[in-house]
Amino acid sequence: MAMDKILVHGGATLQGSVRISGSKNSALPILAAALLTREPCIIHHVPDLSDINYMLQILSQLGAEVERASGTVTIKAENIKTHAPYDIVRKMRASVCVLGPLLGREKEATVALPGGCVIGDRPIDLHLKGFEALGAKVRVVGGDVKVFAAELRGTSISLRGKYGSTVLGTDNVMMAAVLAEGTTVIEAAAAEPEVVDLANFLNAMGARIEGAGTRRIIIEGVSELHGAEHEVIPDRIEAGTFLVAGAICGQGVTLRNVKPSHLESITERLKMAGFHLENTEKTITIKPNGGAKPLELTTEPYPGFPTDMQAQMCALLATSPGISTVTENIFPQRFMHLSEMKRMGADIKIEGSTAIIQGVEKLSAAPVMASDLRASAALVLAGLKAEGVTEINRVYHIDRGYEHIDEKLAELGARIERVKV
Repeated sequence: MAMDKILVHGGATLQGSVRISGSKNSALPILAAALLTREPCIIHHVPDLSDINYMLQILSQLGAEVERASGTVTIKAENIKTHAPYDIVRKMRASVCVLGPLLGREKEATVALPGGCVIGDRPIDLHLKGFEALGAKVRVVGGDVKVFAAELRGTSISLRGKYGSTVLGTDNVMMAAVLAEGTTVIEAAAAEPEVVDLANFLNAMGARIEGAGTRRIIIEGVSELHGAEHEVIPDRIEAGTFLVAGAICGQGVTLRNVKPSHLESITERLKMAGFHLENTEKTITIKPNGGAKPLELTTEPYPGFPTDMQAQMCALLATSPGISTVTENIFPQRFMHLSEMKRMGADIKIEGSTAIIQGVEKLSAAPVMASDLRASAALVLAGLKAEGVTEINRVYHIDRGYEHIDEKLAELGARIERVKV
């Protein structure tokens, strides 16, 4: 893994438009869902990210034929294996989402316990609880999770967890249940747009799913699925990140290829903070509107404010006058970026799961270290506003979830470069 670093020269003004890529958190389970049929599936608008590359490697190792041409991936999983080995799985948590489709189609799956971001304990116990409710047995043997069943039967399953519902867990159980006998009802389901996107793809393959996007999803099992073609929704977290970049140092930044309805919790907060936003059906423009105001933010499951945007908002609030508070309800340990921002001169105190941010006039550049995907994006944003050159190390985190973020920011006028270490 190349240990690149990103250098951000502070003080540039952003202006212009940027095209938002397909959603990583939609594309990963949708690619996995292609395992549910022997027929070819064609998926458009797949972002070019290291996490996507790992998923395609896993699908190839499982025996699928995978072709990729500029944003379109074709997968034909005629004959598949049911064991995903550790050497690829360890690179990415989301690789657990092959469990559901393998269990659904082959009635068995073995996947090494995954790796990924270090943001606290993100167990897959809810996924496994869902599989057991469908009639599967679960064993953890030597670092592998094995699930197997003589048959899967529909039932009622609650996926309520300690910090709200689980998106990947909902995806996984939904993928296993589409080929189960009878009706499955998922209660306390995740309602995120990415879950709806997966359900739409599964329905295009012949599944019968209702209620995606609500807390209660009803799945009528079918005997088999066929191939389908699908376009992945735009990435609302990438879009939110560019909106914050436009708020921090923009003179009018337009996002193309977005679904404004998916971004309401973010755009509402930016309006409360004093920014002027305009949207059309597929674009959002953010403009400065006088001084920024402090905010009180709390992360919550969709449609609340997303935990995946918390770090980026901290970067904005660090230089917004007044006192802002940010409470992290989903992943309480997810404040590692704040100590790095403090190195840049931010005035932040942490009390329990709340960060208290006293806005400062300016940040100053410092060498900083990215600890996870969204933290790295936040440090890039902070660097846009800082005096001097901010050096961000370990940027492989950022490449897991942002397609060419340095190039896209440069197109808007940021002075940013990637350096091979």
